[in-house]
Amino acid sequence: MSEAELRLKLAQAHETIRMLQEELDESSRGLVALTMELEQRVDERTAEMRDAKEELESISSDLMGHVRERLRAEVDLRQAKEAAEAANRAKSVFLANMSHELRTPLNAILGFSDLMSRDDKLTPEQKENLSIISRSGSHLLALINDVLDMAKIEAGRMTVQEQAFDLQRLLESLADMFRLRARDKGLRLTVDLSPDVPQYVLADEGKLRQVLINLLNNAVKFTQEGGIGLRVHRIEKPGFPGCGLQFEIQDTGPGIPSADLGAIFEPFVQSSEGKKAKEGSGLGLAISRQFVRLMGGDISAASQVGAGSLFTFEISVRPAAEVEMASLQNKSKPRAVGLEPGQPIYRLLIVEDSEENRLLLVRLLFELGFEVHTASNGSEGIDVWREWQPHLIWMDMRMPIMDGHAATKSIKATTQGQATVIVALTASAFEDERSAVLSDGCDDFIRKPFRQEEIVDVLIKHLGVRFIYEDPRLRPEPKPMSQMNCELRFDGLDDDWVSALKQAAMEANSNKIKALVDQIRERRPGLASKLAELADNFDHDAILGAIQEGT
Repeated sequence: MSEAELRLKLAQAHETIRMLQEELDESSRGLVALTMELEQRVDERTAEMRDAKEELESISSDLMGHVRERLRAEVDLRQAKEAAEAANRAKSVFLANMSHELRTPLNAILGFSDLMSRDDKLTPEQKENLSIISRSGSHLLALINDVLDMAKIEAGRMTVQEQAFDLQRLLESLADMFRLRARDKGLRLTVDLSPDVPQYVLADEGKLRQVLINLLNNAVKFTQEGGIGLRVHRIEKPGFPGCGLQFEIQDTGPGIPSADLGAIFEPFVQSSEGKKAKEGSGLGLAISRQFVRLMGGDISAASQVGAGSLFTFEISVRPAAEVEMASLQNKSKPRAVGLEPGQPIYRLLIVEDSEENRLLLVRLLFELGFEVHTASNGSEGIDVWREWQPHLIWMDMRMPIMDGHAATKSIKATTQGQATVIVALTASAFEDERSAVLSDGCDDFIRKPFRQEEIVDVLIKHLGVRFIYEDPRLRPEPKPMSQMNCELRFDGLDDDWVSALKQAAMEANSNKIKALVDQIRERRPGLASKLAELADNFDHDAILGAIQEGT
């Protein structure tokens, strides 16, 4: 190959190398650019990840803060709930104690007024006075129950107890209750019942009665001249399943200032006139509003200072069906006055720490013809039960030394005790007391204040006792006291013996009277026979009258 050809080849090789170098340089520059771009993207993604991490850490911190706040709130809520439950338990204990302390003496008041009202020797005025005592005691009992109901309302446990009742009779009884007070103040009390208002209705009689009592009581209390009117109308109102009744209570009292009207239905709030009167607790209208709302309506007040006030409320009722009306009309039973002949001698034990309530049950059961023993606490009651073996025990639940719960469990733990009927007597107003005493072994439950009819129903239910009932048409004329006492002469008898007889008669303790009579039977058989006859007939008043005439 010639030199020229070599130079040409060399030049071509140099050109190829140059071109390859340029391509390599260009690729290198592209690679550098790509690397820079990748580094920029990595930096951007790293920055994004850093921002995301910071945001996640912020969110996590906020979330943990919310969690801690939620946990603190739950702890606070749990503590508040525990405090509220403790307060409710304390309130329940307080209410239970107050219920017992108030209902126990009421049992004696209502029971003895009922016993006294059966005395044929009472004058009409005395009978009226006893009737007033009985109605007032019943009213006080209703107030106690409704104050307890206010606590149930606050706890959301209050319900409507619908039953058939005679609306006309309810209004008449309320008029009788307030007419005497109104007459004493020189006030007129009128009741206007529209002809289209049904006589027998289905509603909560107790709550309606209490609302009307609260409103009428305020009207009579604050009105000094003029009168009070109660008006009842039938209304049609959307949302009422049956028919609506509208009640209006209007008075001519001093009126309520407009500034007070908006708050008078709040608990413990009184109008300016109420504060001046220094009576009441400010609960009456608050309870009334809650009761009316429970019965499907609402209550309002309108007033003009110096001209009087008008309270209006509506409730939903249903007319009572014919079968309910017939049942209601036949609801009252004749009073039991004794035992049918040919029955075993029933032994009844009364375990009760209240002397007044023991005496009430003793007199009631003696009059009916039962043998009765008493005990003042559970321990003493167990001893009497072992020795005397009664058919039935009336067991008070709250007593010193040993209460009725413990005594019942002790008796029912024996084979012999399983055959003894135990009926719990309690002044508690709470329904859970019933389940508590039944779980202790009691066979039945009676709440104080009790009525004779409840006592009779329990004896029929558990012992199968057959009674003779009162027929007013066959009631014998009472003997004059002088005629009854003519055979009872105590001259020549020891003063201590006469004093013991007087005490036994005052206690209506026929067994004790018979024991004293046995001490004089040989010396004074005529007197002993007469005293034994009076004791058998539970005529303790005749014995007392004879002692008073002879001393």
